[in-house]
Amino acid sequence: MYAYLGKGILMPDRLRIGLLGAGRIGKVHATTLVQRVPDAELVAIADPQIEAAQRLADQLRVPHVSPDAHTILSDPNIDAVLICTPTASHPALIADAAAAGKHIFCEKPVALDLESHDTAVAAAEAAGVKLQIGFNRRFDANFARMRQAVIDDEIGQVELLHIISRDPAPPSLDYLRTSGGIFLDMTIHDFDMARFLTGSEIVQVYAQGAVLIDPAIATVGDIDTHVTLLRFANGAIGSIDNSRRAGFGYDQRAEMLGSRGAIQASNNYPNNVVISTNKIVQRDLPLNFFMQRYVEAFANEIAAFVRSVREDLPVAVSGADARAALAVALAAQRSHTEQRPISLA
Repeated sequence: MYAYLGKGILMPDRLRIGLLGAGRIGKVHATTLVQRVPDAELVAIADPQIEAAQRLADQLRVPHVSPDAHTILSDPNIDAVLICTPTASHPALIADAAAAGKHIFCEKPVALDLESHDTAVAAAEAAGVKLQIGFNRRFDANFARMRQAVIDDEIGQVELLHIISRDPAPPSLDYLRTSGGIFLDMTIHDFDMARFLTGSEIVQVYAQGAVLIDPAIATVGDIDTHVTLLRFANGAIGSIDNSRRAGFGYDQRAEMLGSRGAIQASNNYPNNVVISTNKIVQRDLPLNFFMQRYVEAFANEIAAFVRSVREDLPVAVSGADARAALAVALAAQRSHTEQRPISLA
C-alpha cells in the first residue's frame, strides 16, 4: 500500500529499512524500529558476522539476512538504511547508499577525519537523499527541555555550561583500536550537546587527560579520563568531564548558568523511590548504560528520521552538525597531544 504525499510523490505506508551492522547499537536501533516506530518496517539485516545478523533477525522476525551490505543497497524494495557499522566503514557505505538512492541514517561520527566526512556528506547531497546523523541525546526529554529554556530565554544569557558523561565500564581494547579514541567515540556526543544546548559554536578547546582506570588503554594510544574546557562564540565558557568508569552506573548530567538563573538535568533512575531511615537516606542506582538511559531518545530520533523521509522535511541532525562536532573532537585530540588550547578557526 502507498500513501500520496502530494506533488506526484507516492510513499509506502511504511518506510522499508535495511540495517547495516548487527552489533550493540545495531541491536538497539533494530529493536526500536520493530517495537516503537509504526511508520517504518525493518525488512533486512546485513553483517559480515552472519550468525549475529541471523540471531537478531530471528528475534525480531526480520525476513532477510545477508553478510554483505550491498545486498541491501541493491534491493529496490528498500527505501532507507541505518548504518551501524564501525566508523571507518561509514564514508564508503554512505557513498554507496547514496548512489543506490537510499535515504541514510548513520551513527556518529561519519568519519575519523574531515576530508572523508566531507566526501561522504557531499555524496548524499549530490544524490538528493536524506542523511541524518545519530546524535541521540538531542532527542532526550531532559536535554531537549534545557535547550528549550535557552530558546525561550528562561535563564537569560548562557554564561557557563558543565556536562558530565561517564560510562559504567571501559569498552574492549578491540573496540578502542578502531574507534578513534575517547574524543571521537565518546566525547563527540558531548561536543554536539554543548553546541545544541547553548546554541553557539565552540571556538576553542583545551583538553587535559590521563589513563587512570586501565593501563592497557594506553597501549592502544587512548586515554580513559579527561576534562575539556570550551569557549563559545557567544562568550560563554564550558567544561566537559568524561570517564570510562563510573562504578554506580551511567552518569549523564548537565548544568547551564545564565544571567538570570540556572537549569540542570540529572541522571535517570529505574524508579523514584527514596528510602529514609534514622541512619541514611538512599535510592537505587541510576540506569546502568545508554541502552536503558536513552530508550526514548533512540525511538524519537528514528521516528524523526522516518518522518523527514516520508514528509520530505529537513533532517533533525545534519551532516553539518556532525562536521562541527568532529572538528571539535579532532581539536581536543590535538590539544591533549600538544598540551595547549586549540582554536577552531
